[in-house]
Amino acid sequence: MAFEDAHWIDPTSHELLDLTVDRVRSLPVLLIVTFRPEFQPPWTGQPQVTVMALNRLDRRERTVLVGQIAGSNALPDEVVAEIVERTDGVPLFVEELTKSVLESGVQARGIPASLHDSLMARLDRLRSVRQVAQIGAAIGREFSYALLRVISRLPENELKAALGRLVASELVFQRGTPPDAVYSFKHALVQDAAHGSLLRNARQQLHAQIAEALEAHLPEMIDTQPELFAQHYAEAGLVEKSVSYWGKAGQRSAARSAMPEAAAQFQKALDQLALLPDGPDRQQQELKLRSSHGAVLVTARGLAAPETGHAYARARDLWEQLGSPTEFLGVPYGQSTYHTLRGEFDRAQCLAQDLLRLSRQRNDSAGLVLGHLSFGRTLMFVGKFAASRSHLKEGLALYDPNFHSSLVQYVGFDPHVNLQTYLGPVLLCLGFPDQALAMSSAAIAEARRLAHPPSLAGSLSLGAVLLSLDGHNAILREWVDQLFAVATEQGFPHLGAQGTIYRGWAMVRNGDVAAGMSLIRRGSSAFCATEAQTLVPYHIVLLAGACEIAGQAEEGLNLLDDALKIVERTGERWLESELYRHKGQLLLRQGNFEAAEELYHKALSIAVEQEAKLWELRAAASLAQLRRDQGRTAEVRDLLAPIYGWFIEGFDTPDLKGARALLDELGGAGA
Repeated sequence: MAFEDAHWIDPTSHELLDLTVDRVRSLPVLLIVTFRPEFQPPWTGQPQVTVMALNRLDRRERTVLVGQIAGSNALPDEVVAEIVERTDGVPLFVEELTKSVLESGVQARGIPASLHDSLMARLDRLRSVRQVAQIGAAIGREFSYALLRVISRLPENELKAALGRLVASELVFQRGTPPDAVYSFKHALVQDAAHGSLLRNARQQLHAQIAEALEAHLPEMIDTQPELFAQHYAEAGLVEKSVSYWGKAGQRSAARSAMPEAAAQFQKALDQLALLPDGPDRQQQELKLRSSHGAVLVTARGLAAPETGHAYARARDLWEQLGSPTEFLGVPYGQSTYHTLRGEFDRAQCLAQDLLRLSRQRNDSAGLVLGHLSFGRTLMFVGKFAASRSHLKEGLALYDPNFHSSLVQYVGFDPHVNLQTYLGPVLLCLGFPDQALAMSSAAIAEARRLAHPPSLAGSLSLGAVLLSLDGHNAILREWVDQLFAVATEQGFPHLGAQGTIYRGWAMVRNGDVAAGMSLIRRGSSAFCATEAQTLVPYHIVLLAGACEIAGQAEEGLNLLDDALKIVERTGERWLESELYRHKGQLLLRQGNFEAAEELYHKALSIAVEQEAKLWELRAAASLAQLRRDQGRTAEVRDLLAPIYGWFIEGFDTPDLKGARALLDELGGAGA
């Protein structure tokens, strides 16, 4: 079978089995993937997937394998039995131990006790070429003939002969022919054994030689593979150079939106930096690294993850010690983001106010953009929609792409996209659904144009919130699928969990209630695992809504009570009116008219206080329907007509259509 396009797939990807017709045309495909037991693949359970546990070899299978490797060199029964006993069913150990015995001719009592001992014994018997194996192991699992020749400084005939013996031993595999040959160790354990056989001083000198040779002969790799230089300088004990290169590696990975990789590289830079003596220079370096580390952890681990908070807390300490340098205003912004997503709104607002105050004192436009974004976002979640709109719009007015586009590398998301992203739901709650959808659509389009996956996933996520609130079910499924794809491909746990929740809600709205509820529950568990608190009440509302559709009113009521407790604990009040209204609906289903009416009044009062015209319309409509059913028709017109008449857009949305239909029924549509 031939493929038009060979393609390696990361076996940890959630999209592993989504091989499309475009990729493989109409050819049948058998894909075999191996993984360790601790890996939990997301694609098991699908009808086209069969999972087979590869257990250790039993005694008979070990014996057969020993015989196959030995071939015509028959081994004594007691030696075979000893190999079978010691290898514990691990195929690689069986193979290596058998070869070790064949090469040495030892009897049972001389057989190495472990795989490492066996590999070391084989390397020792290749004493004349062990130096080449050690140099290769120091370079990496794979190494080129050209680089090996530069570092070893061996005559070419000796080097080729040594490599020939290593290849013949099957400890090393070869591709191509010298000088273009590339070699790779059969297994990482072989490389480890060869590398571990070096004395400490010799190992450090060797890694320094490798790094210097790479800089001299392959300088282009400094930009394309800085992590390689970082690793060699770290092994060489040259800490300052290692820190520098790990920092470059992290910045490069972040620029490619490879956030988990960037987070690991920045952490390695910080680990190396800790080996240097403390002082202003080290603190300055650490602040830069901590700031960058926090920005990538936002997406790699989650906005509310403890690692994210720790990175920003330490960066904040350094920032203040060094006089709050302007170029690191992403630090207080990042801290505010962290506390916002953990539902710690008072702390988040204080940080946002500090950022705005400092930026105004310094007349720093970048800090003002971040301050207004931070403050506007927090105000939205606490239900102060008008103030939130004011800050978000001011941030948009101040934003200048010529001066502020670089902020994305310091905060993890594009600020302009984020300002639009949060303004969308704010406008919706204030009663401007058409403007809200236009704003969210603009944010998503800009994130696509920038080709910045974290910004795209973030805008799609809050856009899905807006669509699910406004009843745009057709567009919702499209945006949710895009969100899920980006978050899964890039490894964004916080956003991926939201994608699962909103995908579940889309399924519920399309009639697949049981499967949708299951997805909402799964996504909610994954979301809470990131330690985020903000938006949890909304996720509960979606699940309660599914319960209502499924006729499970009692469970829905219990869920809404849980959500209201969270609101009281955290102060996340943007959805508070809807929580009371939903609870009233479920009580009404149970025939508790008096309690339902009381809750509708409470929802209406909260909405009026928050100037949330959408919530006011919904609460008024629910109360109006109850009064209509009670025959109090005159009160329906007095209650619903004024709020309906306030709206100037969104007349094709389900909320306004429903209100209009109710008023038309009673002959009082109003304005």
